[in-house]
Amino acid sequence: MEINNNISLKSLNSFGIEAIAKTFIEISDINDLTNFHKTEILKSEPYYILGGGSNILFTKDFAGTIIHPNFKGIVIIEENKDSSLVKVFAGEVWDDFVNFCVTNNLSGIENLSLIPGNCGAAPVQNIGAFGVEIKDCMESVELYNIETGEKITLTNNECKFGYRTSIFKTDFKNNWLIISTTYKLTNTNHNFNTSYGALSEELKKHNEVSLKSIRESVIFIRTSKLPDPKEMGNAGSFFKNPIVKIKKAEEIIKIFANAPVYKFSETEVKLAAGWLIEQCGWKGKQIGNVGVHKKQALVLVNYGNAKGIEIINLSENIKKSVFDKFGIKLETEVNFL
Repeated sequence: MEINNNISLKSLNSFGIEAIAKTFIEISDINDLTNFHKTEILKSEPYYILGGGSNILFTKDFAGTIIHPNFKGIVIIEENKDSSLVKVFAGEVWDDFVNFCVTNNLSGIENLSLIPGNCGAAPVQNIGAFGVEIKDCMESVELYNIETGEKITLTNNECKFGYRTSIFKTDFKNNWLIISTTYKLTNTNHNFNTSYGALSEELKKHNEVSLKSIRESVIFIRTSKLPDPKEMGNAGSFFKNPIVKIKKAEEIIKIFANAPVYKFSETEVKLAAGWLIEQCGWKGKQIGNVGVHKKQALVLVNYGNAKGIEIINLSENIKKSVFDKFGIKLETEVNFL
């Protein structure tokens, strides 16, 4: 365990926002958790658990302790003819884990290739893409309580997964650190999900539908539409796709016949937030150090030296435009700190 003071967090958030942490604790050895909750510094100042930083927007310096879990390891803990249980520790990069699974002929998360961030953060958002969410194959999550030292394991149902949400954003939001997650993945008779339009089209360029071709197709689509955070600061999708009543969607379709609409339940549909933002004229617009990506209106970007408040102001203006035009309130995926 390493403890340092006045550490820059610029390289630890994908927006590339400069912020200073008063105290920074990196934990790489699980054994260090034994008495971690007794650490005096945690009792005297606020703390925040920071993973890969791909879903956070720093709005100011953090006058407390940043806890950075960096546990490493991917282990196949159980294997049978049809499926395998694979445990991945919180500090592993998510896409490295996806690559491991594809390389080892384990299916279930290949559609989630190239999503930025670490594995410990994946359950928090119930990350998803191209018709797949991690709740579809997650078995359990191993946790540590920073304030009591208690260790527990939650099952899939206990995680209360929903669209870009989970128990880790509500009841378990502040003081529970994710140690590892376990997934149940398929060894044989792969049931690939290729229903998403763009993925289905891209797969036509390949000779067969396989784990490898799906991963390659997803990576191609993402790199062609989304900016690399290493080159242009961003947190991927900034807003959630809004879920509205069918009647509301029908009102929009009467005016905009090409509006993308996806079934969510018997009474609700999901609209494309990026499309709504684009209709309001924001796509490709730059205001000072910040802007909306020219290829994907769902992505807000830092063009260089932006401050967190500039990103927030841009997002608020976008939300107002969408509400004024469509009567729909956009919600952010990104967390503000």
